[in-house]
Amino acid sequence: MAYVGSFAGCSSSDVGNLTGLLTASGATNASAAQVGQFICDRFDEVAATLTAHNLAVDNTYLLFSTYLVFSMQIGFAMLCAGSVRAKNTMNIMLTNVLDAAAGGISFYLFGYGFAFGRSSNNNSFIGSNFFALHNMPDQDNGFDYSFFLFQWAFAIATAGITSGSIAERTQFVAYLVYSSFLTGFVYPIVAHWMWSVDGWAGAAATSNRLFGVGAIDFAGSGVVHMVGGIAGLWGALIEGPRLGRFPKNGTSSMDMRGHSASLVVLGSFLLWFGWYGFNPGSFVKILAPYDGFQGNWTGVGRTAVTTTLSGSTAALTTLFARRFFTGHWNVTDVCNGLLGGFAAITSGCAVVEPWAAIICGFVASWVLMSLNYLALKVKYDDPLEAFQLHGGCGAWGVLFTGLFAREKFVAEAYGPGRGHGLFMGGGGKLLAAQIIEILVIAGWVTATMVPLFFLLKYFDLLRISPEDEMAGMDLTRHGGSAYYIEQPELSYKAGSKNKQRPEQEVIPMAFIAPF
Repeated sequence: MAYVGSFAGCSSSDVGNLTGLLTASGATNASAAQVGQFICDRFDEVAATLTAHNLAVDNTYLLFSTYLVFSMQIGFAMLCAGSVRAKNTMNIMLTNVLDAAAGGISFYLFGYGFAFGRSSNNNSFIGSNFFALHNMPDQDNGFDYSFFLFQWAFAIATAGITSGSIAERTQFVAYLVYSSFLTGFVYPIVAHWMWSVDGWAGAAATSNRLFGVGAIDFAGSGVVHMVGGIAGLWGALIEGPRLGRFPKNGTSSMDMRGHSASLVVLGSFLLWFGWYGFNPGSFVKILAPYDGFQGNWTGVGRTAVTTTLSGSTAALTTLFARRFFTGHWNVTDVCNGLLGGFAAITSGCAVVEPWAAIICGFVASWVLMSLNYLALKVKYDDPLEAFQLHGGCGAWGVLFTGLFAREKFVAEAYGPGRGHGLFMGGGGKLLAAQIIEILVIAGWVTATMVPLFFLLKYFDLLRISPEDEMAGMDLTRHGGSAYYIEQPELSYKAGSKNKQRPEQEVIPMAFIAPF
């Protein structure tokens, strides 16, 4: 009953009209007024019930999307575990758990308020309300708890991206510090610029949009993927490569591939599954009609299609390109290509045609492979290719939206008065806004994360010791290896009269495969 909105029942003039009709049909003035008021009261009750049902459906849809996005944390954990060496498996798994846990507290206390807080002190740079969910739910702005949870799932995805870049050589305390800072301050400011109705840069703003149109980053190629990727870039550069990755004696670099392709594939499929909440779920509401039988449910379906096509195209392009360059059909390269296609389409997934998504995925694959080649040349070490995949492909996705966004789809997703793609007859305003988004995200993340990583390095809190790195953090920091091999005692002989089970010798995997 609290949410009546546009479905409110009769106004005073409506009551008067009903009373007049009843009087004209022979009813007395008193009885006509009573019947008219009764009918209008019933309309009020029906309208309130329909509104409540709409809110329930939209909130259920948003929560379901949230659960899908959160399931991506499982995918990140599996992908990270498979992409590092066996001796650091427990370490990287624990960092993924703590990205979600530490990010949950920091986003609750500060991040959500900085990103979406609205009050009498509204401004275009930073939010100013809802810290620790104070004044939530908020009917005036349509913010319920489900919206907070959805945005938290996005924030911790950003931190998960960064952890991949600095894997296998970073102190545990550094993960806690950067994860809290990233989800509590760095990411929320960018989210405010792009997704808040008060932000200065995004198409979601109700007024004073950038170049009059605002940049379009529907689900976060820039806000999520570029922020996490660029943060990871600076962390990896300031830490330096893993020991032995690029020997200083002039010998060729060591290919420190991950220890489990199975985990990489499992993680990739889980991320694919979660992306159907990440991109389509960013509509937030599903019961919003357009024309005829179409509505937000149509946009949701189309967004899932564009997401699928971009990722699939990038995967196939990577498959054949890597076969041409290396002579092998490499499953881990294909998985990274798939994810690069997803990261790229995330910006324009709701505003481009399905055929354009194929172009997006094709180019994303080449962006990823080109950046990987460049990283090898400049001796940049990123165990999960996180900057190349999320930062590089994310930036391409933002540009792609400025080229291929369709006017009709933009109006459905954002409303009238926004820009559309250069190649779709929209001129250059949207493309210019997209370029500005890329530049300000790169500048903001650099200005905030570089000092943080240097401070951690100055206080000797960033990188582990060479001894710990060689032995593996599972043994030196986490109490033991993630994998064990049991071998029977050599003195035990088959056919012995001793029927007891032989003693088992436990050999940590780190000693078997230290690299």
